[in-house]
Amino acid sequence: MQKLLILLFCFFSFITLTFAQVDTVTIHSNAMQRDIKAVVIKPSNYKKVKNFPTVYLLHGANGNYQNWVKKVPEIIEYANTYQTIIVCPSGANNSWYFDSPIDSTYKFETFVSTEVPNYIDTHYKTKKDRKYRAITGLSMGGHGAMFISFRHAETFGACGSMSGALVVDVIKKAYDIEKRLGNFDPITNDYKQWSVLNIIEKYPKDSLAIIIDCGMQDFIYKMSDSVHNKMVSLKIPHDYIVRPGKHDWVYWKKAIEYQLVYFKDFFNREKEQIITKN
Repeated sequence: MQKLLILLFCFFSFITLTFAQVDTVTIHSNAMQRDIKAVVIKPSNYKKVKNFPTVYLLHGANGNYQNWVKKVPEIIEYANTYQTIIVCPSGANNSWYFDSPIDSTYKFETFVSTEVPNYIDTHYKTKKDRKYRAITGLSMGGHGAMFISFRHAETFGACGSMSGALVVDVIKKAYDIEKRLGNFDPITNDYKQWSVLNIIEKYPKDSLAIIIDCGMQDFIYKMSDSVHNKMVSLKIPHDYIVRPGKHDWVYWKKAIEYQLVYFKDFFNREKEQIITKN
């Protein structure tokens, strides 16, 4: 009996040490005066390591903060593999990660760019530097990640997009765009100032590491391609990946692996520079 208890203790200790931990947290938004959920994935060696880089992972339209851990449970183990804290905040119902000019209850640019990182840096063992923060997402979340990182490069050093809906000014009346930005008007409100395709024209003084990928059979593939081509013309350094795939979780399940490898390399660059200087 004693041997059995010892074996069980060793087994559960092994499980605890091996698997990453998933927290569901509630973050109060002062900007919106409400509490909002997020998932936080910690590597299994969290208690033993001083601090970790952070990847913020955004969901798509009609999604929620639990999408990534439910649809791609492998990301729980990726926190271990890539030694990073992964944060999946809520973008609510089609927020587009904008601070809506017409609805004060939708201030998700402020929430994701400022309030969530402040909460995570306060409550978790993070490396509190833009060089150790990345943000990416799928579809609407791809747009959100690019939109926020270009406008808040003081917070994020790297960004990505998976099947990103990067040209919102062609959407006009769908996915609640008009509820966030007001009715489309080609003269007074054409949405261009809110679109990543145009946001990239104002490249931040703090350089960004950028990765964009999209499946060739994706119905919004041309959006990613348009942003890539414009970045080429603007001489903005970035990685661009095109592979077979549609606008679905089969594609995103693989895409997140590519992006986490890219971000891991980005985080390591700073570490290698510090070692070289010393």
